[in-house]
Amino acid sequence: MSIILSIETSTKNCSVSLSKQGETLVLKEDYNINYSHAELLHVFIDDVLKTANIKKTEIDAIAVSKGPGSYTGLRIGVSAAKGLCYALDKPLISVSTLHALARQLDTQEGVIVPMLDARRMEVYSAIYDYEFNLIRKIEAQILDELSFKEELNNGKVFFIGNGTEKTKALLSHDNAVYIDNKLPSSNEMSALAYNKYIIGDTEDVAYFEPFYLKDFIALKPKKA
Repeated sequence: MSIILSIETSTKNCSVSLSKQGETLVLKEDYNINYSHAELLHVFIDDVLKTANIKKTEIDAIAVSKGPGSYTGLRIGVSAAKGLCYALDKPLISVSTLHALARQLDTQEGVIVPMLDARRMEVYSAIYDYEFNLIRKIEAQILDELSFKEELNNGKVFFIGNGTEKTKALLSHDNAVYIDNKLPSSNEMSALAYNKYIIGDTEDVAYFEPFYLKDFIALKPKKA
């Protein structure tokens, strides 16, 4: 038996799930317009455990969405996951944020492009086939009118994530399908984390860091 607690904080969605054998038992999340992870994350962790009637000591592993995404959000999620791993002496599993996002789609054709909004006309994106095999690695990609031209000319391209809005403004193509109002969720992490758990694919808790993809840049405060 494997009970895994999954944490997703890479975007504005603060999401926690508890799964057994790769199947989600309880899911708690909040698509808040403001980042509220610091206030909600540990409350959500306690809530899913209480709802499932499972003690922290009964958890077999902790999974965390590793990025890319919000620098602050990822720091909060990874710090919480590592703290639980230390306290409970449990293994840490990292799950690709974009892979989990892609798995919100169920299609038998084309390719899937999970994308998260970055700065200006930039997105964090990857390309998967409809069986979720990675066919183009994760990149910090600056969008223009020629982005995904080859994929769009070859068949359906399903865009999903909060990077779709800026993509719509540039790419108008019969093969472009935009899946709106979707953010990464810990729900899809359940199966991915379980697959890693059964083969012992875990992280070094002491040295694990989120996959930021880009260096953090602090914005200057606006003048009053």
